[in-house]
Amino acid sequence: MKNLIMEINGTEIPVVWEDNESIAALTELAAKAPIMVQMSMYGGFEQVGPLGTSLPRNDQQTTTSAGDIVLYSGNQIVVFYGSNSWAYTRLGHVELSAAEMTDLLGYGDVTIALSVEY
Repeated sequence: MKNLIMEINGTEIPVVWEDNESIAALTELAAKAPIMVQMSMYGGFEQVGPLGTSLPRNDQQTTTSAGDIVLYSGNQIVVFYGSNSWAYTRLGHVELSAAEMTDLLGYGDVTIALSVEY
């Protein structure tokens, strides 16, 4: 059994991942080698970064909240510490409060690492 693990600036973050083809593809990629994503703050409510590849997507108009992890344009991962409405593919949700998400993401660019644990 493969478990997808996310770290933000070296700290493992509790995530409930979606059960969809995007997560399956992301898990397979991370199983080959950890994925490092340089994130940038955007709009005062999210961090966004390029995955370096395209994943399967099933974009739906949605309103996000703090802790949501989504795929944007098939090739960028977005982690929210605020809210936005757009067409995204849901990837998962961080099990931290909005205040904790702001502390993690709201004060400068971060690095996200995605890896697999067996």
